[in-house]
Parts: sequence; C-alpha cells; structure tokens
Amino acid sequence: MTVTSTIQPRQLPDPRAMLTLIKPITWFPPMWAYLCGAVSSGVSPAGQWPVVIIGVILAGPVVCGMSQAANDWCDRHVDAINEPDRPIPSGRIPGRWGLYIALAMTVLSLLLGLTLGPWGFGATVVGVAAAWAYSAEPIRMKRSGWWGPGLVGLCYEGLPWFTGAAVLAAGAPAMPVIIVAALYAIGAHGIMTLNDFKALEGDRQMGVNSLPVTLGPEKAAKVACIIMLIPQVIVICCLAVWDRPYHGLAVLALVLAQLAAMRIMLRDPKAKAPWYNGTGVTLYVSGMMVTAFAVRGLELL
Repeated sequence: MTVTSTIQPRQLPDPRAMLTLIKPITWFPPMWAYLCGAVSSGVSPAGQWPVVIIGVILAGPVVCGMSQAANDWCDRHVDAINEPDRPIPSGRIPGRWGLYIALAMTVLSLLLGLTLGPWGFGATVVGVAAAWAYSAEPIRMKRSGWWGPGLVGLCYEGLPWFTGAAVLAAGAPAMPVIIVAALYAIGAHGIMTLNDFKALEGDRQMGVNSLPVTLGPEKAAKVACIIMLIPQVIVICCLAVWDRPYHGLAVLALVLAQLAAMRIMLRDPKAKAPWYNGTGVTLYVSGMMVTAFAVRGLELL
C-alpha cells in the first residue's frame, strides 16, 4: 500500500516567518543612532521620554523592519539563490503577503512619524522613500555597490541621529551634531559593503553590482575598511579641535581595536566578514555614543 499526501501551499503567513521577515537583528543600528542623536542634542530627556521611546521604536522595528520587508519582497528571486529558506522563497510567507506587509508597515511608519512633529515626520518620509528607492524597481539603488551602501549608511546612522537630535531640540541640530552624524553615516558605507558578502553568489547571478561582486572580496574588504576608518579619524580630529581631547582619545582607542579586528578579517574576507560585522561594528557604534556625549551642547562660533 502506498500513501500519497499532498502538501497544500500556505494561504496565510507563518507568524514566526513574519518576524524573521523584518529581521530584528538589523534594528539595533538605527535605534542606537537615534539615541546618539538624543544624547548629542544636549536637551534633557526629562518630560520627553515619550518622544525618545517612540523615536527608537520608529527607527528600529517600524521603519527598519519595513525596509527589510520591502527588500525581501524585491529580492525574493535573489534570495531563492542565496537563502532559499528565507520566509518568501520558502513559501512560509506565501503569494503577495510580503508586499502587503511592507506596504502596511509603510503606512504605520508615516502615522507614527506624525507623532514626532514636523522634524520627525519629515525624517520618516525620507527614510521610507529611501527604503523603497534602495530595493524597488525602477530605481533599485542596491544595484550599485557605491550608491546602495551609501544610502543604507545614511538611513541607518545619519538620518536617525539627526532625527533624534532634532526631535528633542524641536529644531535643527547644532552644526557639530550634523557633522559627526554625517561622518558616521559615511563610514557606515563600509559596514554595508561587508554585509554584502553574504549575498555574493546571488548578487553576481542577478546583476546586483555590489563591491564584492565588482571588485572581488579581497579588494572590496580593503575599500570597506578604508571607508570606515577615514570618517572616524576625521571625528577624532574634530574632537581635538573642539577641545574634547579625552573623548577623542576614547574614540582613537576604539579605532585601534577596529584595526586589529580588520587585520583578522582581511586574512579571509569572505569567511570573516560576518565575524567582523559582530565585532568591529560594535566598536564602531561605541565610538558613536562617545562622540554623542562629546558634542552634547557644543556650538560652533
């Protein structure tokens, strides 16, 4: 006797797959950057904790989560090669549910952004537009190994930092805050380049010209390291000029630790890039918070 069983495709998404879709592990950088912005504003959070908490939630689970859902939907063909067990190609999120989730979170992002006033809402609009421009046709900036990581770095580090400072200050942040936020956003380009190593084969087959694809893993890793280091060196110089020598020394120590981790990563970039993203990036974002305290309340004359 033979028993034939037919597995019916899912009609509704698996709840656990929905959580996987929005990738909680990616929420930390923008949440942390928003907190850096709040600290750097020089404004006491007393009485403003709701906007701090809402901003952190908006930056991480909502906007970043939305961007991950949009990216997975637009990348479902690439993921079928790189990561076939991802929620959409595996069928755990069936049909067009991935798109529906991304669109629903887009609306939620804008509604939540409204609660943060004009600066918070404006930044939310920019973040949402950038997320779709990165992943979706016809723009799909992720096809470029230069523009794609630059846009993600801006939205992961620079934009939430600026937003956190602007929301608490109820106005444009001080120029030192804008400068350091921009520098750390530029450096994040290197972090995003290292993140592209995990999709190397699929990107090559699907025409996504990431730096690991166009330059090769070894050269791309060196370029990423240089891009991460130069803005941090400029930050250290700025802190010295702004009479914040001890903060500058702390950031220098963190940069030296990154250099040691980079030497290990460069021995085998393809294998060690994920390790560096857990080790070196922790040192990088620690420097961000040190810098946020350094420029707190600082004004340029």
